[in-house]
Amino acid sequence: MDDLVVVGAGPYGLSIAAHAAAAGIGVRLLGRPMASWRDHMPEGMYLKSEPWASNLSAPGGRHTLAEFCATRGERAEHGEPLPIGTFSAYGLWFASRATPEVEEVTVTEVTPQGEGFLVRTAEGPPLLTRTVALAVGVMPFTHTPDVLGELPPGHWSHSSGHRDLTRFAGREVAVLGAGQAALETATLLAESGARPTLVARRSRLNWNTVPQPLRRPPLHALRDPHSGLGTGWRSWAWSRLPWAVRRLPAAQRERIAATALGPAGAWWLRERFEGRVPALLGHRLQRAMAADGGRTRLALTTPAGESVVLDAAHVIAATGFAADLRRLALLDAGLRAALVTVGDGGTPELGPGFESSWPGLFFAGLLTAPSFGPSMRFVHGAGFTAGRLVKGVRRRLGAQGQLSGSAAGARCDRTAAGQPNPKTFLR
Repeated sequence: MDDLVVVGAGPYGLSIAAHAAAAGIGVRLLGRPMASWRDHMPEGMYLKSEPWASNLSAPGGRHTLAEFCATRGERAEHGEPLPIGTFSAYGLWFASRATPEVEEVTVTEVTPQGEGFLVRTAEGPPLLTRTVALAVGVMPFTHTPDVLGELPPGHWSHSSGHRDLTRFAGREVAVLGAGQAALETATLLAESGARPTLVARRSRLNWNTVPQPLRRPPLHALRDPHSGLGTGWRSWAWSRLPWAVRRLPAAQRERIAATALGPAGAWWLRERFEGRVPALLGHRLQRAMAADGGRTRLALTTPAGESVVLDAAHVIAATGFAADLRRLALLDAGLRAALVTVGDGGTPELGPGFESSWPGLFFAGLLTAPSFGPSMRFVHGAGFTAGRLVKGVRRRLGAQGQLSGSAAGARCDRTAAGQPNPKTFLR
């Protein structure tokens, strides 16, 4: 039986596996390395975050993005956007140096088995493990407007479904959304010869400002500090104090996760977007209908309450991701139903070591934002997550008698029905 199985090999999964291996934990890492970045982002996209804030996490701060770029004769510069392809290659390089060999299998089921878990894959025999860390990324949680469900297949897609946008050359494409994904997708469509129109409920687009120099007069740095999530004290707090966010009331944490660091376009994209992509701002999508010739008709409401129609050859919903445990089909339904959740129940309530109310089941990434704050929506959050989660795993293994006393913790009590007692892990 393995000590730990990490499901997912993106920035969070790779970072967790690196820390676990360094801690002497028997860990297996399952998934396609950097799958979201390699398979679900169009050619020509850039990393929005600063390179120095986009490191994967290994003990001792080794294997940084800057170190990788140096091996290629490149420099990861502050204020210079980095191609997504370079970041994907960095993840593969990191995996080759910091983690156990990644097993490229598709996990289909995680279910309780005794005091551990049974992990099934599509490619091989099931695995038994004492603990599991689910670092599944964002792809299970793609969010699209409900009205698009009225359309036949092929009339619409999510922005994460495209690697090559050149197939839309010469065609009208409606892009829904107002965040970086929507703005950059629309821009890349225009640059590929398509005719995009942005449709957004927001009355105005938000753009990030040009980053200030890293070295500034002390007063400027104090007034507007840098952080891995941008400049300003709010961003600094979300970046540096996820542990403090967790101590807030659940309703406040949910509100912070939903509203902090809202949709905005990167500063370097603005000039490429404006003047090339028409935008219907303050427009709400009411209906979506199939039209003649395989086209799609969108019924919109303007800010003044008037009805307008937009015809397009295709609709791309760049409407982000919504964390919801119910969308995590690989997790046993009974286990999902037994988990203590945050607020409205879409995400798991987590202890300080990212352990859920089910002993031995850990989460990382988007699903943890309502527990630890908005940094968990970004690569930067992997640095906070990995070390603490692995410490939580060591405590759990110690409670099971698998590690030395120094790593042991108190075993969670069980109810008469055989379910975990959620009170213990919440401390």
